[in-house]
This record gives sequence, structure tokens and C-alpha cells, in this order.
Amino acid sequence: MPLTDLSAAERHRRIAAGFTARVEGVKDWDAPAPVEGWTARDVVRHLVEWLPGLLSSGAGVTLPAGPGVDTDPVRTWAVHVTAVQELLDDPGGRELTNPHLGTLPLDQAIDRFYTTDVFMHTWDLARASGQDETLETEMCAALVTGMEPMDEMLRASGQYGPAVPVPAGADPQTRLIGFIGRDPFWSAPR
Repeated sequence: MPLTDLSAAERHRRIAAGFTARVEGVKDWDAPAPVEGWTARDVVRHLVEWLPGLLSSGAGVTLPAGPGVDTDPVRTWAVHVTAVQELLDDPGGRELTNPHLGTLPLDQAIDRFYTTDVFMHTWDLARASGQDETLETEMCAALVTGMEPMDEMLRASGQYGPAVPVPAGADPQTRLIGFIGRDPFWSAPR
């Protein structure tokens, strides 16, 4: 079943499993990543650091912290992803309120903003660590199709760099990676 057809909890479970496999496969945490100035370690740092603040301020939820990405990125990710999955498996009717997002059911907010981020950053970590960077085509297509009409707003948010042009007729993954400001043909410097 495509990721786009799953519940928020199941979509996170599958996407997080793919990211976890890449985390466990990293050999050099200081390897450069496709995001300028980032290393493989910084990809994980980004994902474990921004969500706890959003959940704490907008939903009163405190996620447990692991030992820290600088100490043990694999264990830190494992603690984080387990806590997020537990929250999605039992959202308990909670909501997230944010001045920029409004009020949303907590599972929908996590799904829309965080799980999507994990999906896209799977490519970054895979490229940084020389692993398989293949993302599910249907999810890539849905994301890029949904994001393209919001191009100006997304760029203004500072969360995405300038779009990178891709060849005409490019596949959905290449289009998505270019849209979010990555060079789909990037490879780590040797």
C-alpha cells in the first residue's frame, strides 16, 4: 500500500523505519550532507531538535531526549523516533496550536510537518552516507504536487532554499528534491 494511503501512525512507522535503516548504516557521521554546511550528524540533529519545541509549546507534550547527537546519533534517533511513534499510536484526542499553523489534531500536525520532513531528509542522509536514496514515488509525487502551488510561501518561510532546476520530464523524486532546494545530482566530495 502506498504511503499516501496510510494513517498518520502507519505512515510515520514506515517512513521512520526507512530513515532508521539509513541512520544505522552511517559509517562517517562527519560526512558532508547535501544541505550546505551540514554533515550526516546534522541531518539527525535537525529532526530530533525542532519537533520537541513545537510539541512542547503547542501541545504541552514533552518528548524524552536521548544522549545527544554529538554523543550517540543512533541512540538519540532511536529514543526520539520511539517517542514520536508512541504519540502517534495513541494521540488521545490532543491538538497542537501554533500561531502560524492554527489548531490541528496532534497526529495530523505531526504527519503533515514532521513525518514529511523525515521522508525528505531520508534522501539527505542516504546521499551523505552513500546509501540507497530511493524514496517512494507516490509520496514524492503527492508532496511535490502539493508544494508547488505554495512555492512563494515556502521560500519565504526560510525552510527551503531556492529550487534547483531539473530536466524536463524528471521523475517525481528528482522534482521533489530539486523543489526543496537540493541538487538531485549532488554527491559527497571525495
